[in-house]
Amino acid sequence: CLSSGSAVNVINAKQLKLIIKPLCYLNDQKLPSEILIKILSYLDASTLCCINHINKIFYQLANSNALWRKLYIADFSKNKKCMDKSLLRMATMEVQDRPEGYYKRLYFKTVAECDMIKWTRRLGLISIHTGLPSQTENLNVTWELTVMGKSGRKSTLEQSRSQFTETSVTLCWSGGDRLPDYQQISTLQLYGVRRLACVSPKSPVCRSLMEKLDMQTLTKNMQVIGQDRLVQLKLLQPGIIIGVWRTEFTLSGFINSFPFSPFSSYVEPVVQPPFCDIDPEYGLHGYQLHIVLHNTVCELMSGSFSQLFSQISDGLIQLTVISSTNLSQHTSLSGDITLPWRCEALQGTVENCCIMSLTLLDEFRKPFKCVTSPVSAELERTPVCYDYDGEHYLIHYQDSDIQVKMRLVWMNEQKQFILISLVVYVSVCYVNKYFSRDY
Repeated sequence: CLSSGSAVNVINAKQLKLIIKPLCYLNDQKLPSEILIKILSYLDASTLCCINHINKIFYQLANSNALWRKLYIADFSKNKKCMDKSLLRMATMEVQDRPEGYYKRLYFKTVAECDMIKWTRRLGLISIHTGLPSQTENLNVTWELTVMGKSGRKSTLEQSRSQFTETSVTLCWSGGDRLPDYQQISTLQLYGVRRLACVSPKSPVCRSLMEKLDMQTLTKNMQVIGQDRLVQLKLLQPGIIIGVWRTEFTLSGFINSFPFSPFSSYVEPVVQPPFCDIDPEYGLHGYQLHIVLHNTVCELMSGSFSQLFSQISDGLIQLTVISSTNLSQHTSLSGDITLPWRCEALQGTVENCCIMSLTLLDEFRKPFKCVTSPVSAELERTPVCYDYDGEHYLIHYQDSDIQVKMRLVWMNEQKQFILISLVVYVSVCYVNKYFSRDY
């Protein structure tokens, strides 16, 4: 029952039982450790890890440097992509030169590095806007929404569809009769889900809580951002909207947009830039902006802007990205500002709504502030730019740290929107906290 193999092989309980029984018998016979080591040398890495739980003697033997050095050289010496030449030279050194367990740790460290190389090659280049691979959608991750009612009823919805952009992912759910009156919902929980490698739909899953929302608190301040003949869209908080049938309070579905984050319980990363006491305007210059306007179907506009000019006024740092007086900066949108929706049997389009994904980088090209949220375009009565003859619209996003104001003109003859102004306002308090300043 002893056979050599690859480190990736996993033995089942029946095979392990066949191995452990004779090993226990050999242990009872008080065989010399040299003979036991010779027997164990025919096992692979996964089996060695299993048998070190038999007793203290086998724990010591299964962590032997002699065994793991042999496995290390056998499994990695021919893999040039994973094997560092310096590590190979270290592996060929005398066993006595290394502390106990050294080669076992080195073995699994190299396994992890090989996996990282494989995934990096599969997922592509790292995006400066997210810090994640550009092909993140290839991770085969799905999302679940758990709806908990005030009555204690619990419903879990699998995503209806998703859309990836450069810096965000938009998720949509529609639940039909499984969704109650939104006023009867207690909490919403968003989970990232990845099934383990198995063809069965009931295979084990890795589930990670991304966000938990208290609906009783959020529904008090939610606002309507758009509607059509059937559905009214209500913004719960930046990034999350619900669709409510206009004839009743029953939910038609959810749309959740959020910036990319690693697959784990999401906590906004705290990244402190280097301390600087030389530059008197440290934290006030060198900003770069990447912004995308899109809906649940397609991208409307995408642009990157560098070396943004800033000025402080009324507790805000103003970054003028596109000026209404500089016609060369004005940008046309590739489609109408709309937010398509659909559920099991119906579909529609809400006018003057879309999704904004914004990433503001500091002078070190590190994400300083990331925002993804549905926004609405409101008709302005007074035009801000007289170079265009058409209806003027304002998109205004605001939270505690940042404001975004976008002004657009609808060109009736060309049947398209023109972005004529884009200004970002950052709270001085947020800048002071991030850069450890006192502006």
